[in-house]
Amino acid sequence: MPRMLRHGSSVGADLPPDEAVTVGAVTDPALRAALTAAAAGDAGPARELLAETRLGAQWERRSGCVSALAECALHNPGWLEGWLAAAPEDPDATLVKADLCIQQAWEIRTGHRASHVSEDQFRAFFTLLDDALPVIAAATELGPTDPVPWQVALTHARGIQAPREVFDAYWAEAVARSPHHYGCHATALQYLCAKWYGSHEEMFAFAERAADGALPGSQLNALPLLAAVEYEVVSDDSAQGGPIPEARVAAAITRAQELSAWYEPGDPDAAGFRNHLALMLILGERWSEALDTFRAIGVHAREFPWAYIGDSRKEFLEFRLGVRMQVASRTPFFSRPPQSAPAASAALPVPAPRSLAIAAAPPHQVAEAALMCGVSLRIAPAPSGASYVELVPDPSPGRRAALAGEELLTAAADNFTTAEKWPALVLRRTADRYSFTLFHKGKVRATHLWDPAAPVVDHAQAAATAQAVAGVFPVTDLRPLITLLRGGNDPARRQAELVTVLGLPPVPDGFGERDEILGDLPEARLLARRGVLKGIRDTMSTDLGTPALHVPRSRRWWTLRIVALVILVPAAVYGWLSPDVGWYRTLVPTAASLFYALQLRKAWARRR
Repeated sequence: MPRMLRHGSSVGADLPPDEAVTVGAVTDPALRAALTAAAAGDAGPARELLAETRLGAQWERRSGCVSALAECALHNPGWLEGWLAAAPEDPDATLVKADLCIQQAWEIRTGHRASHVSEDQFRAFFTLLDDALPVIAAATELGPTDPVPWQVALTHARGIQAPREVFDAYWAEAVARSPHHYGCHATALQYLCAKWYGSHEEMFAFAERAADGALPGSQLNALPLLAAVEYEVVSDDSAQGGPIPEARVAAAITRAQELSAWYEPGDPDAAGFRNHLALMLILGERWSEALDTFRAIGVHAREFPWAYIGDSRKEFLEFRLGVRMQVASRTPFFSRPPQSAPAASAALPVPAPRSLAIAAAPPHQVAEAALMCGVSLRIAPAPSGASYVELVPDPSPGRRAALAGEELLTAAADNFTTAEKWPALVLRRTADRYSFTLFHKGKVRATHLWDPAAPVVDHAQAAATAQAVAGVFPVTDLRPLITLLRGGNDPARRQAELVTVLGLPPVPDGFGERDEILGDLPEARLLARRGVLKGIRDTMSTDLGTPALHVPRSRRWWTLRIVALVILVPAAVYGWLSPDVGWYRTLVPTAASLFYALQLRKAWARRR
C-alpha cells in the first residue's frame, strides 16, 4: 500500500484520461462522413466510399466499411432501400444489404449462449438467415473478385449450423480471392472454435498455420492471440492441464507483441489485437508489459475482448487502472517507476476533449464544495442562480489529479457534488462527438454520447437515461428528452436543447471551439488548487477564489453572531472590571467578541 500511494500518481500518468477513451469509435474520415450522411438519409458518400474500396481492392478496409454501414442501416432504415431501388444491381449496395440481413438475424438471437436464447428467438433467427441466402448469393455474383461477400457467407454458415463441407466450400472461395484477408480468417476462426463447431486444437492449428504464412506486419500474426483469448477467457477448458499447453499460449502472446511493434502507438488499425493483448498480459500478471500495451492502445478501446467480462468501456478502464496500481505497488519505495520509451505520434491525431460543467447552485456554494477537489477551477455566475465551471490547466497537477483517471472536470464534479443537494451537468465536446454526464450527490446518474457516425441508441436505453435524468431534474414529460437522446445528427443542437429541457442556463458561446471560455467573463473567479489542510482551513473563510468570491450570509448566521456578542461583550467587560476574575479567564470572551465583531463588520461592509 505505501508503494502504491507513493507511485500511483506517476505510474501511467501519461495515459489518456478516462473521458477521452472511446469504444469502437470510427477513425476513418471518409467512413465517418459516409455514416453521418447515411444517418441523415443520404447514401451518396457511402456509394463513393465502397466503390473506391472495390476498385482499389482495399479488401480489409472494405470489410470494416461494409460492416459499419450495415449496422448504420440497421438503426437508420431508408437510405439503403433508396440506394437499392435506384441501382438494384449495384454490388456495393447488395453487399451492405447482405451484411444487414445477417446483423438483423443476430440482433434477434443476441450474442448469448444457446441456453439463454428462447425458442421464439431461434425460430426468428433461422427464418431471417434463410431470407438472407439469396441476397448473399447475389452479392457474390455481383462481386466476383471480392472476398468480403464470402466473409458474410462464412458468418451465415456459422449461424445456420452449416455442415463442414459447406464451410470448407465457402472458405475455399474466400482464400481464392484474397489468401491473407484478415476478416475472413477471423470469421473462420469463430466457426472452428470449440464453442461452435470445432475444437481448441483445430482452432489453434488454423490460427498458427495462417500466422506462419503471413508477411511480417500482417494482422494475421495476431490470429493465434485471438485463439488464446477464446481458450483462456471464453471457454471453460483453460484450467491447469487443459488441452492447449501454456507454451502455445505464451507463443501467441509473444507473436502479438512483435506484431504490435510494427504499428505506431495510438494506431487505430492495431487497436483490435492490442486490446486482446492487454487482457492476455494481465491474465499472465505481466503488469509492466500490459501498461506499455495500454499506452500503445491510447484512446482506442474495443468491444472485445472486454465484452466477454462485462461492459466493454467500464472493464477496459478498470483493468487499466488496476495495471497502474500493480506496477506502482511493485516499484521500490525509494525508486522511480520505469518509464516507457517516448511514444511516437499516433497515426491519426486525437482531438482534445473540451468540457464545461453547469452546476445548479450559486458560485459561492460551488466554490465551498470544490475547495478540496484537487484541481484548479474557474467559476462564473450563470442565469437562474446557477454556475458555469471549467477546468484551469495546471502545469504541475497534484497527486490526486494524477490519480483521478477521469477527465479532470468530470472527476471534480464527482467530488464537489458529494453531500450536496444540487446536481451538476458535465458537457463534453470532442470534434463532432458530444456527450454529457449528470452528477448528483457524488454519483453518476446518467451519461450519453451523441456520435453522428455511431448507431442510434435503442428506445429502451434512451428511456432509461431519460428516467434517470428525470429523477434529478423536474422533467414531467420524458418524450422530448427521449427524442433528443435517440439521434446522432446535429449533436450540438441536441446537447443545447437538452440543457434547455432541464431548465439550466444556456451553453456559453465558444464552448467546444476553444479552451477556458469563462476567462473573458468579468465575474468569473479562479478557485486555485488547494491541499487538504489548506482546504479545511479555507472552509472557515468568507472569501473564496481570486478575485475574492463573497459568500452571502443567511439570517441565521447574522442572528447567531449578534446573540453571541450580546452574551460575550458583557462577560468580557465584567471580567476586566472585576478583581476576582483572572486575566486568562477574561481573554476567552474578549477574543471571541473581537472575532465575531470583525466578522460582522466585514460582512456588513460587503453587504453595503
